[in-house]
Amino acid sequence: MKITMKPVTSTDSIELVARLAEEIWNEHYVPIIGQEQVDYMIGKYQSVPAITDQIDSEGYIYFLIYAGEKAVGYIGMQIRNQELFLSKYYVHSSQRGKGYGKEALEFIRQYAVERGLLGISLTVNKFNSNSIAAYEKMGFHNLGPTVADIGNGFIMDDYKMRLPL
Repeated sequence: MKITMKPVTSTDSIELVARLAEEIWNEHYVPIIGQEQVDYMIGKYQSVPAITDQIDSEGYIYFLIYAGEKAVGYIGMQIRNQELFLSKYYVHSSQRGKGYGKEALEFIRQYAVERGLLGISLTVNKFNSNSIAAYEKMGFHNLGPTVADIGNGFIMDDYKMRLPL
């Protein structure tokens, strides 16, 4: 099934992204970073107010990934220094392995190319080995570690990855 990418512009679509984020993050990240940090990060980065602020004030663009009539994931990105920073790139666990992530990446790649950007970059948790392997398979290069203090005693211990265009 081919996906459809729908821009996140309404309150309803922002609420849907936040619901998907809560499901995906709790399922995927609790084993990696723990419940307390997941709860903190959802509130700080993936709640309705946080997503609204990112779109309204920080230049983020969000899209919902649809398979038929069902939202199966979402992406959030921002243009930074001639690159597209892929901040959020998630497909619900029940929908993985169906090619939706690859189709979404092709959409992301085309979005960046149409804007004359030089690459796509992202950060991924150092212990998120399945995602790291998937990004490498899609052509991303690991540029090395990066650590960011996100407040409340938490850090993001990531690798920066880049796909040249």
